[in-house]
Amino acid sequence: MAFADQILQGIFLGAYYALIACGLSFLFGVMRIINLAHGSIAVLSGYLVLALANHFGISPFLALLVAVPVMAAAGFVLQRGILERSLRSGPLIPLLSTFGLAVVLDNSMFQAFGADTKSLANGIGDLSYSSWNGPGGIAVGQLAVLTLVVAVALLGGLQLFLNRTPLGRAIRACAEDPETAELVGIDARNVYAAATAIALVTVAIAGTFLGMRATFDPYTGPTQLIFAFEAVVIGGAGSLWGTLVGGVVLGIAQNLGSQISPQGFLIGGHLVFLIVLAARFLFAGRDWRSALRIPKRAQA
Repeated sequence: MAFADQILQGIFLGAYYALIACGLSFLFGVMRIINLAHGSIAVLSGYLVLALANHFGISPFLALLVAVPVMAAAGFVLQRGILERSLRSGPLIPLLSTFGLAVVLDNSMFQAFGADTKSLANGIGDLSYSSWNGPGGIAVGQLAVLTLVVAVALLGGLQLFLNRTPLGRAIRACAEDPETAELVGIDARNVYAAATAIALVTVAIAGTFLGMRATFDPYTGPTQLIFAFEAVVIGGAGSLWGTLVGGVVLGIAQNLGSQISPQGFLIGGHLVFLIVLAARFLFAGRDWRSALRIPKRAQA
């Protein structure tokens, strides 16, 4: 039962990783951009929800409803102000731009909120620690189950949105070939702005769950970015359901690694990531685009 418990807890941890990796995967799938400020924006979302909850005396869930349109607007500004301009200068400039944005955000949050760790756990009451007892004495945390449900609902909702709505189909068209999409009347500029807004909405949700399940500080972002990136690569870059699989694999590897040694939590996850990446390079003929599973039409 101990092994089954570790696997189960790894799945719940992986659900959080899938949640925080969702926006990174979505943005990469649409614009082929790896947003290095992704983790920092998630932490910023956590601070925003915390500030709203404290100021209005409401729960983090209600504060999230207010934070979502704010982050959507921030995504629109991010696309028009930084990503759109940097994309014109080649694939390296967006990396440098988002890296610079991450540095600015981290240090700005340090100046505004200080170095003390924060948490949203106090705002959700018993949910932060309550659990159900399963067979064999396995404890299932209520917040962990909620995280899993939200991750599956978010990824499934995004997939349905991409497949069933006009905007979703426009996003898919621009992801495959923006020039051809514009020839049939799709405004790729507006579509990219909408996609970035959607990505930051998912980041707001992930940042809220980060604050509810753990503590965070202004420099927590880079660590969250690493976990999100590993989940995306393990599951296949740009694949939403693959992101869930990658997050679960990463979570299980970390949980099992922690049973071997205290340092095994991080080492186990990094090791699985490197093994998957090496295997993909081997079977993809050492082509990095194929190794990351970028669709063929998007490689041109």
